[in-house]
Amino acid sequence: MSSRNENSIPRRYLPSFALLSAFEAVARRQSVTDAAQELSLTQGAVSRQLQKLENQIGAALFVRDKQRLALTPAGAAYLDDVRRGMNLISNAGIKLHVNPNGGALNLAILPAFGAHWLAPRLSDFVAKCAGVTVNLSTRTRPFDFAREDFHAAIHFGSDSWAGADSLFLMEERAIAVASPDIAFGDMIASLKDVVDLPLLHLETRPDAWREWLVHQGVIQDNLPGVQFDQFASMIQAAIFGLGAAIVPEYLVQSELRSGKLVVLGTQKASVLGSYYLVWPEGGENYPALFQFKEWIAEVVQPQTTI
Repeated sequence: MSSRNENSIPRRYLPSFALLSAFEAVARRQSVTDAAQELSLTQGAVSRQLQKLENQIGAALFVRDKQRLALTPAGAAYLDDVRRGMNLISNAGIKLHVNPNGGALNLAILPAFGAHWLAPRLSDFVAKCAGVTVNLSTRTRPFDFAREDFHAAIHFGSDSWAGADSLFLMEERAIAVASPDIAFGDMIASLKDVVDLPLLHLETRPDAWREWLVHQGVIQDNLPGVQFDQFASMIQAAIFGLGAAIVPEYLVQSELRSGKLVVLGTQKASVLGSYYLVWPEGGENYPALFQFKEWIAEVVQPQTTI
């Protein structure tokens, strides 16, 4: 017994391109005769194609209005979808013809990860995949791929992006830091002292302090503080003594070396989440994305955490 492929398209509702072209031409021209001339077919041939299409999808697409054909409401809605599909197929052919092994890669990135980890390595990708143009845009939260013009995104957290496939990249080590002025170096005697400090929070990671404390063996739910929308501004606030912050260890290496920030107490770095490359289901074979996936998988292979 053969099993139906879950990714297969129902053939009954997938008319031939010839039927769809005839439908689109008649809808645009509002005339079978004019559409037949455009398509270099006979009027009878176009009429038969329309009838076959209506029979196949089980809906009336046209009504005759005097000497012209007018779309039914169902036909008008179908026309919008058909035109989008035909344009998508046409553009796909153009892209492959112009650049069969490349194209544009529209990638959504997290601001800190993009600036501090991805950007310094992108020149290697560009050199190895010269046919691909990378367009980067920052997004701090998951979004609907169907509503955004992205081929993929870098995601932090868990492997939970709805309607998307993913590639695990690496875990992130998080530490608690503050300026020496409020942390007094290694004079934080206990985690209770850390909790009593002013706390800084990242908008997209509201539970970072609670999760970090759990990793240190402390349960604490009421953790008020100042909220920021990006790591860069939160780190600067920590440097100037506004409070303590949970940050990825790789983001503050220079600040730790210079003494602008200090690690609180004798804590160990905690893994609070991971980075993933995610893309819409069914989009993994897009040439530019395929090449980027191959490249980034090779780059992250030696390191499992940052």
